[in-house]
This record gives sequence, structure tokens and C-alpha cells, in this order.
Amino acid sequence: MPYQLNEINDKLRKDPVAFLAECDAHYQQRINTAVDAILARMKDSPIVLLSGPSGSGKTTTALKLEQELERRGVNTHTISMDNYFKTLNRKTAPRTPEGDIDYESPRLLDMDLLDETFTKLSRGEWVVVPKFEFARQMRNDSRGSLLKLDQNEIAIFEGIHALNDDIAGRHPEATKLYISARSNVNDGAALRFKGTWMRLTRRAVRDYSFRGTGVADTLEMWANVRRGEKLYISPFKNKADIIFDSSLPYEVSVMKHYALPLLEAVPEENVRREELLELIDAFQFFQPIDPELVDKSSLLREFIGGGSYHYT
Repeated sequence: MPYQLNEINDKLRKDPVAFLAECDAHYQQRINTAVDAILARMKDSPIVLLSGPSGSGKTTTALKLEQELERRGVNTHTISMDNYFKTLNRKTAPRTPEGDIDYESPRLLDMDLLDETFTKLSRGEWVVVPKFEFARQMRNDSRGSLLKLDQNEIAIFEGIHALNDDIAGRHPEATKLYISARSNVNDGAALRFKGTWMRLTRRAVRDYSFRGTGVADTLEMWANVRRGEKLYISPFKNKADIIFDSSLPYEVSVMKHYALPLLEAVPEENVRREELLELIDAFQFFQPIDPELVDKSSLLREFIGGGSYHYT
């Protein structure tokens, strides 16, 4: 269901603080609904698998689920599946059609270790959660951490491939969630801002601010990211027990402050210039708001910083 541009702008002009609080409360309602489902299935498995494409807000959503589960008395551990990447072997690594290493491929994950981890945790046995060092592109098990689930404990594994058949398919008893920024913004019947643009904007701002990656580089990678989503992520989303939307109606108005200067600075010769100009033009329709009004616990803080959650 698309958001309507005039409603967003009207509410931002009248009372931006109240509108942001209303949007965040709606997102918390989605979290609460997901927790209800997790608890209902807890007798079948203590494993929760959370998937979603790049820029969907998986990490914050996992932390919010953990927070709500803890509030209800369930001890919860959130684990990034990025730590289950295998040490990169350039000779055997999967490749894109262009011959580059396919960093979006699920074949880079240690499926057997994940399978073993889920099985042992479900039995109440100890496991070592590994640590992947991205700078060296290698897994360092010596830096791993021990984990064991007692009764009334849950482990949330979040990652883009969490619902892949070679992972979730081996453990159908696990609770499966899929999230993405799915809602477009319309002006009447006219499309003003695509849901995929929200994710691209989130990633561009985060990459620039916290990962030292320029917007031009993010744009260059985006085509392969989208190719990977269509091949490796979207085909499995209907396997989820719960699907929910991670978009926030106010986020384009906030991102206008961060993204617009970055996008406008991309050189004219960039091969994605046409789409870039379309995206830049779309921001003009949105009432801007002060990012300081964004709550510290908002999902958007994962991408703009200054939040209350700790991201590793």
C-alpha cells in the first residue's frame, strides 16, 4: 500500500514531532506482531531467521525484536550471519557474468556450519559463533564466542540469505521473517518515490558516513546488489512466516538532508546518471525536516547515525 505525498507533507507542516512518533509507533506495532508469532512458535524451535535485502534495516529490526522479547521475559541473542562467511578463496569463489567475485552469492556462506549451529542450539548444546574479519576476508574462529540456549531463550540469526533453501530449508521448524522497504510514495496516482530508492538512499548514506565508500561506488555496486536480490533473496521471501514493511513515511524528508548533497556531487559521466537525476528530482516534492527530530531508537538511525543501538 503506497504512502500519499500530500498526507506526509501536510502532517510534517502541522506537527512533525507527532507525525514521526506516530510512524515509529506503527513500526513498533509490526515488531510486536512479529514477537507474538515468534513466541507462539517457540515450542517448535528457539531459532529465528530474519532475512531482507540490502538497506532493509535487518540489524535494527533484529535488535528491536530482541528488546521486545527481553521485555516479555525471553532472553534473546542476536547473531549476524555475516560471521558465517567462509574464508574467501579467490580460485573457487562464485563469479558474476562479468567475471568478478559474486559477493552476493549464498555459496560464500558456510551452510554446513549454520546447519550444525541451529541443530546444536535447538538441543541446548554449546556452539562457537565465529567472527568474520572483513578487512582480511577471512573467518577467525579463535575470536568466536560461546553460546548455549537454555529454556526460554531465543537466537535471532539475521542476514540476507537467512531464508535460502540451503539454510531455512534444513530447519523448517524455525520462525522465518522477511523485511524490506516495500512501500512507494505516490502523489495521487503518480509515483514519486520508489521503495527501492529508499533502500538505495539508506545504503548510500550509510556507506558514505560509516564505511568510507563514495556514492559513485555504491551506485556502481547497486546493479550487482539488485541482481543478487532477484537471484538469491526474493525467490525465498514467500517462505517467511511473517513479511513486513520496514519503510517509514517520514524517511525521504529526513534523507533529503543527507542524500541530496551526495547525489548531486556524483560526476555527470556516471553511467547511472539518468536514474540518479530522476532520484534527485524526486526529493524536491518532499517537505524537509530536521534530522534532530528523529528518535534515537528509530530504524532510520541505522543509516544516519546517532542512534541508541550499538551496531558492530
